[in-house]
Amino acid sequence: MRAFVYIIVFFSFFDLFSQLPIMSPFALSLGASSFMTGLAVGMYSFSNTIGNVISGFMTDRRGPFVILLVGLFASGISLLFYAFASGPVSLLGIRFVHGFMEGLIVPAAFTFLANRAEESKRGRSVAISGAFVGMAAIIGPAYSGIVASKTGAPFIMTTNGIIMFILAIAAFFILRSVSFVKREKIEGAKHFRIRYLFKHPGMIRAFAGAFFLMFSQGVLALVLPLKVEALGFDTKSTGLLLSTFGIVAILIFLLPINRIFDKVRPMITLAFGISMMGMSMLFLSQVTEMQLLYLAMALYGIGFAFLFPSINSLLIDSSSPEFRGKAYGYFYAFFSIGVVAGSSLIGYLDLTFKGGFMLTGIVLLSVAAYTIMGMRRSLLLTEEP
Repeated sequence: MRAFVYIIVFFSFFDLFSQLPIMSPFALSLGASSFMTGLAVGMYSFSNTIGNVISGFMTDRRGPFVILLVGLFASGISLLFYAFASGPVSLLGIRFVHGFMEGLIVPAAFTFLANRAEESKRGRSVAISGAFVGMAAIIGPAYSGIVASKTGAPFIMTTNGIIMFILAIAAFFILRSVSFVKREKIEGAKHFRIRYLFKHPGMIRAFAGAFFLMFSQGVLALVLPLKVEALGFDTKSTGLLLSTFGIVAILIFLLPINRIFDKVRPMITLAFGISMMGMSMLFLSQVTEMQLLYLAMALYGIGFAFLFPSINSLLIDSSSPEFRGKAYGYFYAFFSIGVVAGSSLIGYLDLTFKGGFMLTGIVLLSVAAYTIMGMRRSLLLTEEP
């Protein structure tokens, strides 16, 4: 059962990452302006936010099974609509529906995985789930970049839709006999106050880490494909660049170094990860040679590999099973908001490639510095008599 949920996680993120090399060029091919292109990239994540929150509430009340089924089937249908996009406005509508429906899937899946992780190994457990995200980051952009150069974005999205339908049918038979949530936990969830999530320091840090992780992803989704094309390369090169950070991340997730996530405080690995991502963005703003672009994406992969398990560990440590669905719902809502903020802000400011990457790098390094200062303050408070 657990292995099948990992497969669902993989294909959910596969769909996300396969969009990265192709969505902004696809929007431009439909006549979108720079702002409309940024909005089209971010619209998926905007509606995904709504789906994430609804998924969290429903998961705590009913368990993930129904939510996963509805999300998989509805995502499959929405992905077929891309073949009928005729202009920027219709693309925005399709992106909204797609993002909302797919937003139902991931919080339910991660709640199931978190509730079954041993406390002493929760760091390695989230690293393994991160490995499936990393595999999606490797395969998704490379696949879509290569195939789209010969076919087009609608073909990629239709293929993803067929995969979602297959997963939905398989989930009906594999997961329907599994009771994910005990009744007493559901009853407890009904009386949970949402404001608790936004008062707990660990939860706030997990939400902030999720936001800034995907803020940088939104910038990459918008700016990197356009920079690569301006340098004279095609979507295949963009896909391979985006896959590079996934390769690096998955090696860290699966090799023995993943024990670090059980031995080192999540705040430390969080600060390190977001620092590496910030430096990679500054590097991307300066380089124009393909070899150096690959190096920059490798640095980004190191940062991603340290940040993703850190924020998941903070969330698990700061929540209990009866409201973990809501926690993951808001957690992945901040993922989605981050992509919207990153792509929309850069599109609205109409920054150059250099300016977009530099701004993102400065923001990420500032967050890392704030995190380090917060750790120092907490250490001083614990040392006081």
